[in-house]
Amino acid sequence: MAQLNITLDTELLHGLFTKDNRDEAFSKLLEVILNQVLIAQSTEQLGADPYERSEGRTAYRNGFRDRELTTRVGTLTLRVPRHRDGNFSTSMFERYQRSEQALVLAMIEMVINGISTRKIENITEELCGKSFSKSMVSDLCKKLDPIVDAFKTRPLIYEYPFLMVDAIYIKARETNRVRSKSLLIAIGVNEEGNREIIGFHLSESESETSWEEFFISLKQRGLKPPRLITSDNHKGLVKAIQKQFQGSSWQRCQTHFSRNLLDKTPKQQQPSLKEDIRKVYEAVDIESARAAKNELLNKYSASAPKAMALLDEGFDDVTAVLSLPLRYRKRLRTTNGIERLNQEIRRRERVIRIFPNEASAIRLIGALLIEHDEKWSTGRKYFEMDVYYSSVIQKDESKTMVA
Repeated sequence: MAQLNITLDTELLHGLFTKDNRDEAFSKLLEVILNQVLIAQSTEQLGADPYERSEGRTAYRNGFRDRELTTRVGTLTLRVPRHRDGNFSTSMFERYQRSEQALVLAMIEMVINGISTRKIENITEELCGKSFSKSMVSDLCKKLDPIVDAFKTRPLIYEYPFLMVDAIYIKARETNRVRSKSLLIAIGVNEEGNREIIGFHLSESESETSWEEFFISLKQRGLKPPRLITSDNHKGLVKAIQKQFQGSSWQRCQTHFSRNLLDKTPKQQQPSLKEDIRKVYEAVDIESARAAKNELLNKYSASAPKAMALLDEGFDDVTAVLSLPLRYRKRLRTTNGIERLNQEIRRRERVIRIFPNEASAIRLIGALLIEHDEKWSTGRKYFEMDVYYSSVIQKDESKTMVA
């Protein structure tokens, strides 16, 4: 590796310790360093320093070209070396994460297909240069698509006691028509307590058949029936869970359930019921939850009969999480964790609005999910699983002794 000898003038050094000029000084410092890195990379690739005579030289220098690089500390002007009879290459300008590359690719495809807006043209020009071609897009896709496909089809080697599933809708062009597509996503908490995005699937709709196909694909990759699955109350989804994961408990998302409950409640009763239903959700055990439910039935049956009928019907499903130790309940009683992931997908999807094709949607969403999965795997554990496993073992042993 080339050794860098970086020279800094005293004015720049002084600026680093001056509050008013610190950001500008850091920007200039980074600019100096990166330009030195580019020169060093050029020397490595040519096999010779400037003006050095060397038998190992592969080509000759041919000046520089300026290129701007936008960073968190400002826009830097970098002097990119040119090589005569050779191409200078650097990874420095691969400054976007995979999801950013996929976002740019989607916008480029829109321009190529003639369905862009001036805004998108401006964005792609700023990010990618003055011109681009179908061959350039194809080359970039070849780099991203295998990575996304490998992530999407990887073996699931862990056990996942907890599963969270949800779907969002996106739009993509297909045979010259804009069609709505359902994106199915599954998040698992593995036996070590880490969250993983274990799968995603783009389907025509959020039907029972679509969910079944998705779950079957997860099982073929190694997914064993989880202890608890959290989701909303979509009929097709619930039926698919019951069919594909027999023996797993289903936790109906309490956030969605509360919305359904309040929709069936007269407006003047909604604030008080919204507060009172928390007594059911936050009960320490199933007996306490059932007692809280009975109190609500007595209090609201006359004024909100439809809501109370729903509460009585859905009680077992919204309290399934009470079978777990206390520390695991808050994060597993709703789909809020996956909803936050959906918001990140929406943030990128709004830029595109309509994907140019299904492959583009899979590429962008897959790249984004990879980054979140990597972030989760290297971050703090979602759960410490010692209490869960000790609790499960004790219950299993007690059942065995009774049998």
